[in-house]
Amino acid sequence: MSTASARMDRRALGLLYVLCGAIFLEGIDVAMLNVALPSIRADLGLSTGTLSGVVSAYVLGYGGFMLLGGRAADLLGARRMFLLWLGIFLLFSGLGGFATEGWMLLVARFVTGVAAAFMAPAGLALVTGAFPEGPQRTKALGVYAGTAAGGFSLGLVAGGLLASLGWRWVFFAPVILSALILVAATVLIKGSRAPERPAGRFDLAGTVTLTGAMLLLVYGVVRLEHLDGDLLVTFGAFAGGLALLAAFIVIERRVRDPLVRLGILRSGPLVRANLGALLFVGSFAGFQFLVTLYLQELRGWSTLQTGLAMLLIGIDTVLAPTLTPRLVNRFGNVRVLFGGLLSAALAYALFLPVGLDWTYAVMLPSMLLLGLAFSLAYGPLTMAATDGVDEAEHGLAGGLLYTAMQFGTALGLSAVTAVNVAALAGDSPADGLSAIRSALVVPLAATILGAVVTAWGLRTRGTAQPVPSVPDQSLA
Repeated sequence: MSTASARMDRRALGLLYVLCGAIFLEGIDVAMLNVALPSIRADLGLSTGTLSGVVSAYVLGYGGFMLLGGRAADLLGARRMFLLWLGIFLLFSGLGGFATEGWMLLVARFVTGVAAAFMAPAGLALVTGAFPEGPQRTKALGVYAGTAAGGFSLGLVAGGLLASLGWRWVFFAPVILSALILVAATVLIKGSRAPERPAGRFDLAGTVTLTGAMLLLVYGVVRLEHLDGDLLVTFGAFAGGLALLAAFIVIERRVRDPLVRLGILRSGPLVRANLGALLFVGSFAGFQFLVTLYLQELRGWSTLQTGLAMLLIGIDTVLAPTLTPRLVNRFGNVRVLFGGLLSAALAYALFLPVGLDWTYAVMLPSMLLLGLAFSLAYGPLTMAATDGVDEAEHGLAGGLLYTAMQFGTALGLSAVTAVNVAALAGDSPADGLSAIRSALVVPLAATILGAVVTAWGLRTRGTAQPVPSVPDQSLA
């Protein structure tokens, strides 16, 4: 690509940095909390169920409202939604830091998850709207996606440092970062170019049924790791979610201005990107959880040591904005994404024979390969999700992508937890290691399946044609 075609002016670059700051904030917020959970339990005296609920509350809010957030960005304006919900994110993150009871943390994390559900697709729509399709958008999305992935890996280290000062700083630090981003965003996003918003009324019936369906389905997925509990509640959540989803589809086929235009699902790249994102992110969430158990419970490492051990995965923060856009421009999204999935599969395969006496040098290849995998996969997934989709529906496309990621995270954690618990035969370190080895097969299998789904896109040549945003009687 030519240097001129990929060059960004100062205002566009400033806007990109602000939006990257917001998506970095989301990733680091989740990662820091995960590391600080033991400290929170010890200070507030939370039960295991309440502690698990602190994580699940965020997942419920995020997964339950993501598609609504994506459509709201299209209908009400990406800038408006981004600034409003960034402010709410700031407020409730601060309230979480002042929590003295478990229920206060649950409320704070749920609303923070809802705020992230509106922020994330609005931010993606602002990125794609601010940069024209071609080298500039490819470079911008590479930087944006790399920052998002880097936020999670760096958050593990930041969480360990802040938790050593006091777990409340895990909530207060995002408040400071949010305030700085909000001030800068108010100025820079004001003049940014954005696609014309589609006319139409808000689909209230679709909103209620879809949000209810997402909440119940995510709740059902979260409960999968507790199959020794009340199975009726778990199956009831899935049944209710599927019933509401069926009602939602009926409504969307009949309503004049649907919340989710079902015809958008005719985009092959979008569907493959969502499946790939679900499997890729889910596999890493499960792997990260198992590695944390291995290092802290079996090896006795501290939270800070665990975070530092996975710091190398954060090399995607450097590689994604520099190397990935060049590879995408030369080889295309699908080939680069496929390479990232193969890299992740190799990383998980190398970790399968993990032993109690492993040195960090033996773990190092898996960490480096995962950093490479995120560099090659995360950006192209974001690009593929909007490939062939009209700009007026980029918020919706972003909502679909991030919903898939959140479902993937919940599924990945639930699957490895269920396998780990089922395979645990005793309380000895050897028994624990055997259970972890069994559960490590899950992320490997999920990544291989993701590679197979992505490989189907290698059959498609050329650039995807935009999926018309006009009503399609066959699907919408």
